[in-house]
Amino acid sequence: MLKRHRRNKRLLLAIAMLMIVLLGALLAWWLVPLLLPLLWLAHEAWFSDHLFYSREEDYLHAFSAGTARQKATIANDRLQLSEPLAAGETLILEIRLRATWLGRWRDPHVLVGDDRQDFELGARGRRYLNLSGQATAIADGGLTIRGRHCRLSHEATLHVFDNPDFRQRRLMILAPHADDAELAAFGVYSEASEAVIVTLTQGEVEAGGYRRFGLDAAAAARLKGRLRAWDSRAIPLWGGVPQSRCFQLGYFCMQLASMLAKPGQTFPSRASADSDIRPVRVHNPFSLPGDVDGLPNGANLLGDLVALLEHFRPEVVIVPHPELDPHPDHVATAEALQSAARQSSWKPEIALLYANHLHDNDRWPLGPAGHGVALPPALAYVASDGLWSPWLSAEKQLDKAMALAMQHDLQGRQSVKRRLRRLVQRALVGRRWPVTGDNPFFRKAIRRHEIFWVRRFQH
Repeated sequence: MLKRHRRNKRLLLAIAMLMIVLLGALLAWWLVPLLLPLLWLAHEAWFSDHLFYSREEDYLHAFSAGTARQKATIANDRLQLSEPLAAGETLILEIRLRATWLGRWRDPHVLVGDDRQDFELGARGRRYLNLSGQATAIADGGLTIRGRHCRLSHEATLHVFDNPDFRQRRLMILAPHADDAELAAFGVYSEASEAVIVTLTQGEVEAGGYRRFGLDAAAAARLKGRLRAWDSRAIPLWGGVPQSRCFQLGYFCMQLASMLAKPGQTFPSRASADSDIRPVRVHNPFSLPGDVDGLPNGANLLGDLVALLEHFRPEVVIVPHPELDPHPDHVATAEALQSAARQSSWKPEIALLYANHLHDNDRWPLGPAGHGVALPPALAYVASDGLWSPWLSAEKQLDKAMALAMQHDLQGRQSVKRRLRRLVQRALVGRRWPVTGDNPFFRKAIRRHEIFWVRRFQH
């Protein structure tokens, strides 16, 4: 999808440049050096976002029949309910939103009390605001809601989800790569009474930056894999999870789906050509089935997960959302959990699903760091048994940012091209980036909310 988008965009830019050159030839030569920089500025400011859907389409989120739904109105910039607020900690307001003319050039957003939630340039249609953490103001009729660069419908629907505090249950977090657990659930696991973190892969691909140390491609990949394997076991301690409850399985990036499709076949690393998973597993708290022969295959992966389920007996497993998060390793991690749960004598009760990437929007959550997380675009109905969106304090957000700053894969400066783009967007679109780090995840993941789709296991 991204390749097709880039190909089409290059074609359109080439046509635009040709028209500018022709215009200069027909009218005045000085138009070419004047218009070409303006074309580049316009592209960087307003047309560089990777959004693969119409911004005027409705978001489609389906909630279970047992979800409390309350009619609401927005009058005089305040949210008013037709009846007392239902019991529940996760509050999602379904509204209709329409960007103003200025909202095609500056990010339209909604101010919710002291929070802010952003939407696409030119957005129009059904959207979902996250009001979790603001129940007291809602119940008192004092929650202010006002659109900036957009208009909001007067009528709305409040969806209220009443969940137990999953932080007080036995938790297991499945992370396809080092940093996935921190991106999705640092706030949760740092406050959990009992959490285990299992990282499936070494994260050794895309290691070109490590060649600056004089390494060949394979050696660079091995170094990156060792560093990220260390990250997966060391950084959770910052959130209070000891290394005795962290496991690195050592499988190889972009191979999980193939391993599950052909469980008896070995799939070595595409980047380092290594075919033994044991070197990065030596510090695991105890041996797992894959340690016997060290082969990167689906049978060992499922055996490892079954052993971990039966040993720790988690009631709740946090895992990528296989429909919203398109990364092949993330989809395969969810599939592996389902297969392992069927084989295991221990059956978890709940899956909490997270999305660190989206199919069709690489900027979600939109807007500055430190604010709330509105629901993501969904152009086909996304079903779940519920939503759970715990609230993170400013102190917890800073701790989460520092956890990300320790991740080797999130360190370093962005390319010159991206830095220039940020300067242009700051000047013309009004966007801001956090001081905690250059990587886009410091903006996307450091938020007032973490958000999970609740799904009961089907055994």
